Amino acid sequence: MSRLKKQRGLRRYYKNLKVKNSNWSGLNFDDPEQAWFDLWHTHFDWRGYGNDSFKKRKPHLDKLSRHFDLLEEKAKSLQTDYQIWATLMDFDSYHDALFLHTPNPNCNNFPWVIEDLSKTRN
Repeated sequence: MSRLKKQRGLRRYYKNLKVKNSNWSGLNFDDPEQAWFDLWHTHFDWRGYGNDSFKKRKPHLDKLSRHFDLLEEKAKSLQTDYQIWATLMDFDSYHDALFLHTPNPNCNNFPWVIEDLSKTRN
C-alpha cells in the first residue's frame, strides 16, 4: 500500500497567495513606446493544487483576479493597443493563466482572436 506524501508548508503557501503580489519587474514597462508583448502569460497554480477541490483552487483564482487588475493598471502606461485576458480551465488549475498581448515584431498576430468564442449578455 502506498502512502501519500503530506505536503509541508501549505499554510504558508496559501497565506503568501493571499498577501504577496508580483512586481512585474520582469516585464518591460520602462519604455512605454518600445514595449511589446507576444502572448506573454503567467500561471498562478504551478503545482496544480486547485485540481483537488474548489477550496484549494479559490485562492489561486483570487490571486489571478487581483493580478488582472494590477496588470491592467501597468498596461495603461503602454503607448500601443493591448489585450489582457485570463483563461480558466474546467479541470486543470495549473493551466489557468493571465495574458498580456500587444502588436509585436515576432508575428503579425494582434489582435489575438480566440476561435469559437461566443458573447452572451445578461
